[in-house]
Amino acid sequence: MSQTPQQDGLPFPQRYGAILTIALGITVAVLDGAIANVALPTIARELQASPAESIWIVNAYQLAIIISLLSLSFLGDIVGYRRVYQCGLVLFTCTSLFCALAHSLETLTFARVLQGFGGAALMSVNTALIRIIYPQRYLGRGMGLNSLIVAVSTAAGPTVAAVILSVASWRWLFLINVPVGVAALYLAFRFLPDNSQKNKEQRFDLPSALMNALTFGLLISALSGFAQGQNIRLVLLEVVGLLVVGFFFIRRQLHLTFPLLPVDLLRIPIFSLSMGTSVCSFCAQMLAMVSLPFFLQTVLQRGEVSTGLLLTPWPLATMVMAPIAGRLIEYYHAGLLGAIGLVMFATGLFSLALLPSAPGDLNIIWRMALCGAGFGLFQSPNNHTIISSAPSRRSGGASGMLGTARLLGQTSGAALVALMFNLFDTRGTHASLVLAGSFATLAALVSALRITQPLDTDRA
Repeated sequence: MSQTPQQDGLPFPQRYGAILTIALGITVAVLDGAIANVALPTIARELQASPAESIWIVNAYQLAIIISLLSLSFLGDIVGYRRVYQCGLVLFTCTSLFCALAHSLETLTFARVLQGFGGAALMSVNTALIRIIYPQRYLGRGMGLNSLIVAVSTAAGPTVAAVILSVASWRWLFLINVPVGVAALYLAFRFLPDNSQKNKEQRFDLPSALMNALTFGLLISALSGFAQGQNIRLVLLEVVGLLVVGFFFIRRQLHLTFPLLPVDLLRIPIFSLSMGTSVCSFCAQMLAMVSLPFFLQTVLQRGEVSTGLLLTPWPLATMVMAPIAGRLIEYYHAGLLGAIGLVMFATGLFSLALLPSAPGDLNIIWRMALCGAGFGLFQSPNNHTIISSAPSRRSGGASGMLGTARLLGQTSGAALVALMFNLFDTRGTHASLVLAGSFATLAALVSALRITQPLDTDRA
């Protein structure tokens, strides 16, 4: 189905069908970023790989997404968000089957790279599609729902994996995507709208796409290498490569009318401030979510089931708060809502860092809930601002930047956890939580700066 230029949002019931399509696609794409972690020991043993080699099953997926996200969102502005999303669903579904049938580490890693490209296609244009699906006045509700899906999928990854592995082989972690992908693809052809404002003058720039992949690939590789104590000469070589390629990449973008890396959007103050807020907050989230299970299991001696239950209030509070925040954005400035939410988030993180030596369950639960509620109050208005402050014809670029900010923050947070554990050993979780609270505080300050910026949500 297509949308006429005059139409503001989709009519019912097409809107519900389109949102269900987005929900199914993004759920499996985000889940697959974390779902394999739990099964790594089992997969490594069955495929006769070392633990260090098996890490590539996770890294290959994440790296493929982050190096291709902006290129695919740029392509969405040219050929249509609907087409990119549909192609992403086909690739993701087929490669999920490929992953399940893999019988060697090399084959599985290759399949995960291809699956990552499919996941990137889904993530690159999902918020751009939401901008078309929802009427402008209700866009905050759409962003709230999207934030809810991403947050819950991210947090639920280990739990879902544990449930599947308790009754089936690790191959079902990937096979389960196939029926979901087929259903989503059917719905995509039936309900997804097309963007009416494709830019016919815009052309795909292959050198920019290659330099983008190298820049982000070297950045993630250098961050992870430094955090994990790899050879310092190799890390320095990667940093030098990053600076050289990044310099020429940015210089090229500044001279393009339609840049792949939307530096023109970063000139919009409220857009760039929202991007900075997003990177800092997701870095804080990942610092906490990766380090807390170690604290609960090794320091407090809680079992795996108990750990999972104690972490649950975080995503539950986000589930409650994200849709509420999506409605509040219709009445209050995103900068104010974001600042309040991030102050709550930072307070929760610092309170977790200050837990007594033998805390009771309630002592942990209310702190987790405060973190989740604060994050939920921040995320929906922030995503709404990133998308709505960009021109309509650049929604793909804005959507790609939103996804890139999330992945960059999460990857940096995970790398910093490794660094904190290497530097502080038994106090690694405490150091990670203090650093997370500091990032959340910085994000709150940046968000507050947006209050002075006008919200222009209907740029040409």
